[in-house]
Amino acid sequence: MTLNALIIAFGLLGVLLLLTALGRLRRGRLFGGLLSGATSLALFALAAATLLLGADFLTYQRLSTEQPAAELEFSRTGDHQFNGVVVYPAGERATFALRGDEWQIDARILKWRPFANLLGFDTAYRLERISGRYARIEDERAQPRTVYSLNPPSRVDLWELLHRYHTWLPWVDALYGSAAYLPMADGARYEIKVSQSGLLARPLNQAAREAVGAWH
Repeated sequence: MTLNALIIAFGLLGVLLLLTALGRLRRGRLFGGLLSGATSLALFALAAATLLLGADFLTYQRLSTEQPAAELEFSRTGDHQFNGVVVYPAGERATFALRGDEWQIDARILKWRPFANLLGFDTAYRLERISGRYARIEDERAQPRTVYSLNPPSRVDLWELLHRYHTWLPWVDALYGSAAYLPMADGARYEIKVSQSGLLARPLNQAAREAVGAWH
């Protein structure tokens, strides 16, 4: 809502200044007309930039309490090979061929300061990637690796901008990555939740609980 208000405000001010510039130019006030026109273009540019940032911010999910992010289901297809199905809370499903003994999901966490929370900016997260990993370091170095993005690339990367200009953005409290990993097993199901401290992973069925119990 805050970003929408900024976009509307910048757009309306841009239109008003554009009309003012046209009126001044018609009256022969060249300098005033050009100044108003330049300011109007700057406001339109700000509105467009805010729109792009808002579109990227929408790829982050707002986080106020521990909440579900995804469920994972696995089926063995070969030695150190599994099909992993990611099921999102809204019901969308995506399937990935993973190699290794364990799965890992990575996420980005964006935490705002309290006064930014008052403006409607809650802590947000975005699942970034899923990958397979091996239990043995030697296998991790020598065996094929698999990693997939869980988000399409964006034209404007809010994460990169916040990292680059964080000293000028005092309302940003923390930017950090979080990851969770557990063993893969045939028929195992897990849940992924996100808390203020990062990702949480828990087994959902007996196959997953047995895999975690035998994990070493």
